[in-house]
Amino acid sequence: MVGSSVMVMNPDLSALDAAATLAAATGAVRSRRLAEVADLEVLAHWAGLHASDPTDGPYGRHARILGDVLVQVGGEGTPSVQDFSLGEIAIARGTGDTATRNALADVLDLQHRLPRVWRRCVAGEAEVWVARRVAKLSRRLPLDRVGVVDAAIARVIDRESAGRVLEIAEAKIIEADPEAHQARVEAEKQRRYVGLGRTDEYGLRTIIARVEAGDAVYVDAVIARVADILEPSMPDAGVDEVRAVAFGWLARPTELLQLLLEHTTPDPADTDAETDAVLDLGDAVVGDGPGHLTRSLAFPADLLAALKSLDLTPLAPKVVLYVHLHQAALNGTTGVARVEGLGPHTLSQLQSLLGRADVTVKPVLDLSDRVRSTAYEHPEALKERVHLITGGDYWPWATSTSRKVDYDHPTPYQHGEDGRDSPGQTGTHNSGPLGRRHHRWKTHAGYKSRQAGDGRYVWLTPHGLGILVDHTGTRRIDPEHAQMIYDAPQGVDLYPMA
Repeated sequence: MVGSSVMVMNPDLSALDAAATLAAATGAVRSRRLAEVADLEVLAHWAGLHASDPTDGPYGRHARILGDVLVQVGGEGTPSVQDFSLGEIAIARGTGDTATRNALADVLDLQHRLPRVWRRCVAGEAEVWVARRVAKLSRRLPLDRVGVVDAAIARVIDRESAGRVLEIAEAKIIEADPEAHQARVEAEKQRRYVGLGRTDEYGLRTIIARVEAGDAVYVDAVIARVADILEPSMPDAGVDEVRAVAFGWLARPTELLQLLLEHTTPDPADTDAETDAVLDLGDAVVGDGPGHLTRSLAFPADLLAALKSLDLTPLAPKVVLYVHLHQAALNGTTGVARVEGLGPHTLSQLQSLLGRADVTVKPVLDLSDRVRSTAYEHPEALKERVHLITGGDYWPWATSTSRKVDYDHPTPYQHGEDGRDSPGQTGTHNSGPLGRRHHRWKTHAGYKSRQAGDGRYVWLTPHGLGILVDHTGTRRIDPEHAQMIYDAPQGVDLYPMA
C-alpha cells in the first residue's frame, strides 16, 4: 500500500527571517525526500497489482510466446512483475521505460532486501538517491548476505555525506561476499571498452576507455608528444587544453602520422644517426627497462623517407555525417545545426568539424513528399525519411534517437488492391520507428496507436491514458481527444483544441 503522504505548499518566503528560512530549508528537503518515497511506493504498488503469473491459466502458453512473463527486475528475494505492465506505468510517470524499470528494481530491493535503509527513507531522514545507489551496488549479493550492507548503511546514511556512505557500502559488499567480489574483479579485467558521453551544449564530449595498461601508456605517450609539437602554436592554451586537442589527432591517423614523421629525431641509442630515426614519444616506457618504446618505433632511413613521400589521403576514414539546419542558416542568418550523434553545433563549430575533411554532399530530401511502398518491408530510402521526420523512437517519452530500430506500421499493414492506396500501406503516412521492446509492447500488450500527420502519433494505453507524440515531444492529452484522433476516418487528421 502507499503509506506516505506529502503536503505540497507554496509559502510566502518574504516574511521569513534567517532562523525561519533555515527551518524552511530543512522542511523543504524533508518534503522532497518524502515525495520521492511516495513516487517509489506508487511504483511498487503497481508492481504488486501485476504480480500474478500471466502464463497461468488456459491462455498461458500464448502469453509466454508473446513475452508477457514474470520478470525479476530486482535482486534475489524481490517479487517479480509482469513484463507488459512496465510500459504503461512508465508513460503515466512521464519517463522512459528503462528509467522506470531501474526505479522499480531499486524500490523492490529497498523494501525486501534493505528494509532498515528503507525505513530511514520513509521517515524522511535519508537521501533517496543514495539509498537507491546502495540498492544497485548490492543487487548481486545473495539474499542471506545483503543484511550486512543493510545494517551498516542504516546506521550511517543519515549521519555521513553521500560519498562516505557509498564508500562504506562498497566495503561492506566486499565483506559480505569476498569470493564473489574476487570473481567479479577477474571478470571486469576482461571487459575492456571505449565509451562516449553525451555531447554537451558547447559541442564537447567525454571519452572514457578501459584498456590494457601498456596500451594506455602508449596512448598517453602519443598524446604527450603531439601536445609538445602543438604547444608553440597554442600559446594561450593551458596544458589540459593542449592535451585535449592532441587527443583529437588520434581520430585522424593520416594527419597524425604525417605530423609525427615531420618531427622525427635521430635515435640516440644508435651510433650512426642516419641509420634509424624514431618517432619521439618522450619518456614513456613499456617493458623491463628504458628504451623499449623508442626502439620499437624506430624506422630505417629509407623507410622513413618513403613514408614522408607517400600520399596518405586514401588512409583517411570515411564516415557519413547527418547535419540538420534551417535554410536561413545557409543564407547567412545566425543558426544552430544539429549533428546526429554529436548534438547541437554552431555554424563555426560545424565549419571546424568539416574543415579538414573531403566533403561529399548528398541530395537534400524533401520530407514533405509522401512516399509509399507496395511491400510490407520498409525500403532503406523510406526508413531514411521516417527517421528524419521523427528523430527516433516514437514511443511516449522514448530516449533513443538511434537508427537501429524496428519500423512499425501504426495502422496494421494492409496491401492496397488494384494499385489503390491503402491506409495500412507502408509509407511515410503509416510508419514509425520503435525500439524492439516498445514494438513488442505496442503489438501485444493492448496499446492502440495511429499516425495522424507527418511525425505525429496518438496513443491510447491499455487503461485509457491519452498521449500525443509529435515534433514538440510527448504530452498527455484528454483521452476523449485521443480517441477522436484515433477513430477519425482514414486520411483525416484531427487537431482537437486543448
